[in-house]
Amino acid sequence: MTANHTSAAAPWTGMVPVDDTALAATDTGGSGTPVIYLNGQFATQGYWRHVIADLGADWRHITYDERGRGRKSKTSSDYSFEAAVRDVDAVLAARGVERAVVVGWSYGAVVAAHWVHRNPERTMGAVLVDGAFPYDWMDEAMAQRITTMFRRMSPVMRLLRPTGLTPRLNAAEQAQSNIELGWLSREDALGPVLDAITVPTRFVVASGTSFGSKGDEQERIRTSLTGVTARNANIKVAAKVPSNHGALLKKDYPAITAAIREVADLDRQAR
Repeated sequence: MTANHTSAAAPWTGMVPVDDTALAATDTGGSGTPVIYLNGQFATQGYWRHVIADLGADWRHITYDERGRGRKSKTSSDYSFEAAVRDVDAVLAARGVERAVVVGWSYGAVVAAHWVHRNPERTMGAVLVDGAFPYDWMDEAMAQRITTMFRRMSPVMRLLRPTGLTPRLNAAEQAQSNIELGWLSREDALGPVLDAITVPTRFVVASGTSFGSKGDEQERIRTSLTGVTARNANIKVAAKVPSNHGALLKKDYPAITAAIREVADLDRQAR
């Protein structure tokens, strides 16, 4: 059960101008608790459909496609992580939302962690879905591996761009975005951000490998949460689900919706 935090808003779909671009966004409207969803690095807002359907119409769902992603969001001269954080502000401001539950998957989980750390007064709570793990997986060898991978994938990704299934960033831009994420995810960079979060935050963690990972490296990265939860009582692991990184939004969405309900309830109790 949710509390009414805003007056009723009409459903809306359109473009949100920001910097040199515009983002395709959707707001289901209503007067329920607002939830903003932050996508995976090259994913689209459609990935959240199972979570949104499971939470239902009593919640206000806000989704958007990042710069150069999906079929409608415009390209940009800036695909940096800081631009992604600014875009959260732009979408919330455009929809007149002052406080929301922030839910991020993969790359979006790191964006969410930074945003809620910087904006605790605007955050009811956060749900970080198989991302925002402070672990030193990036080094120069990994950066080269990522650059090579995106270069090899480029011909296929160009063919799929008209469908919206792949981003309109070129291979070098995609690689750079992924490499930047790696450096930002190192323990000395992301650890202090997570340690300083002051709002209820829940992790939903996948199992096994993800695209581009090898062996057990993804599971080793996830072990970093043990230190995070030990240091910060606001952060807990809500669930460890059977699905891998790419499938959990489709197959294990009830764990995500349960975590969203939990942090929203905690916010309501605190007020």
